[in-house]
Amino acid sequence: MKMGFSLTEEAGGALGVQGVSFLSEEWQRLGRFLAITGIGPAQICAATQEPGFLIGVLDYLAGDDRLLSAFAAETGSDPADVGKALAALGGHWERDIP
Repeated sequence: MKMGFSLTEEAGGALGVQGVSFLSEEWQRLGRFLAITGIGPAQICAATQEPGFLIGVLDYLAGDDRLLSAFAAETGSDPADVGKALAALGGHWERDIP
């Protein structure tokens, strides 16, 4: 799915949801994401409802060129779309860790 020059917040969120799905397809991918974010597998559904969670997913994908390339290839998107989605959603995610 090739995106235009900029993304709406809705399109950015949709790409973030695709990112969650992509990470969830392989336990190794998901396990590393969960370990880095501190979110448990049972919390992922609830976390997708938190403002900023999809930013965290996209930021995570953007931070690993290999993972970003695999995501773009699987979704048919341009790797630059992840950065556009981050911008549309408001930037980088900061997770509160107790």
